[in-house]
Amino acid sequence: MTSRRSVPDFPQNLSELFDVLDADGTPLGYAKARGDVHRDGDWHRSVHVWIYGLRGQQPFVLFQRRSMMKDTAPGRLDPTVGGHYGHGETIEDVWREVYEEIGVEAVVDEMRFAGVRVRSGESEPGIIDREIQDIYLWRRDDPLESYAPNPAELAGLVEIPVENVLAIYSGSLEPFAAAVIDAETGKVSAVELDASEIYPSIDRYPYRVAVAVLAALRGDEWIAV
Repeated sequence: MTSRRSVPDFPQNLSELFDVLDADGTPLGYAKARGDVHRDGDWHRSVHVWIYGLRGQQPFVLFQRRSMMKDTAPGRLDPTVGGHYGHGETIEDVWREVYEEIGVEAVVDEMRFAGVRVRSGESEPGIIDREIQDIYLWRRDDPLESYAPNPAELAGLVEIPVENVLAIYSGSLEPFAAAVIDAETGKVSAVELDASEIYPSIDRYPYRVAVAVLAALRGDEWIAV
């Protein structure tokens, strides 16, 4: 089992520098602080890692529950790992987010690139979040107890059967069952959740991820979110 606190706690840094992009993902040649980027609605780059696997014969997807300290979507369910590219960083630098958020080392050779998503949201007052997101799928059948989510970043990790994710977006499941590991205590429990707890997306992003997960588990050569 992974140590309960694998990385130091750290607050969200609104002064962290992000490279500013145009809507096509081209760097504009300058950087701004995180808080200013989210205030002004500047395009910036991030990475999403979705962990999936099989629990017995049942496919699942692992979500994070965002910390209530986050400046965007506090407390909502989001990709397993989500991190921004800092000023001048490449994907090799950003893999650190996996360890910092969930307490396990990224196995880069097991990451499967699943495309780029363009996302714009204004769900919180004063925040305009425009991201170009590099999406990766990572199969990991390990139990929830193998993770050590960082309570400074996450409230916990939530394991949801793929069939439940699909049913949520077809409008046929409310509420839904899940398992969660609490970031503060490391305890795993069964819970019932409401679909409104998932980070809202006009493109039904988690549904598309669930479809891609099923394709990956089938062994399809080409997958995309």
